[in-house]
Amino acid sequence: MKLLMHACCAPCSVYCVDSLKKEGIKPTMFWFNPNIHPYKEYTSRRDCLKEYCKKEDLELIIKDDYGLEEFCKNVINNVEKRCTYYCYPLRLRETFKYAKENNYDAVSTTLLYSIYQNHDFIKVYCEKLSKEYNIKFLYRDFRNGFFEGHDKAIEMGLYMQKYCGCIFSEEDRYLKKKKDNLSLPEGFEWKNKKEKA
Repeated sequence: MKLLMHACCAPCSVYCVDSLKKEGIKPTMFWFNPNIHPYKEYTSRRDCLKEYCKKEDLELIIKDDYGLEEFCKNVINNVEKRCTYYCYPLRLRETFKYAKENNYDAVSTTLLYSIYQNHDFIKVYCEKLSKEYNIKFLYRDFRNGFFEGHDKAIEMGLYMQKYCGCIFSEEDRYLKKKKDNLSLPEGFEWKNKKEKA
């Protein structure tokens, strides 16, 4: 299967890639994340993904687009719903579009790994795009491997970011706004109680 996998960052890619390789699928990684700010954070994550893909012998397609101004223009009137209103749709649509134009069989995303993302929205939106572009959406719930992937990313020395990506999520980090808004699969177990707090 020729799979294009949208990658938000290297640490979130680790468990996804390992799982897919066990299925005999070697994804091509796709970097398109104009939601990541400031510029130094954007380049740190992009360059870490480059290093990770090189180590794992994965093809990486980079669509470089540092989009602070465009991002702010599009979310300023709806900051609280920016992820579902603009951020996810922008990145996922571009991934499906690229996959269709370049004859991929299927699309997936590392966004399905994080317990901090809106998993249900991402799944439903990718299913919608799958129909629209007539290309398979390869759905996997990678969240149960969250701690395994996290620990392996640390062992590999990958750059471990402290917030989702945009300047508003960085603010949320410091103000601890989204503490109780986690997306956990059924049966998810915390490694220890401290990490839940």
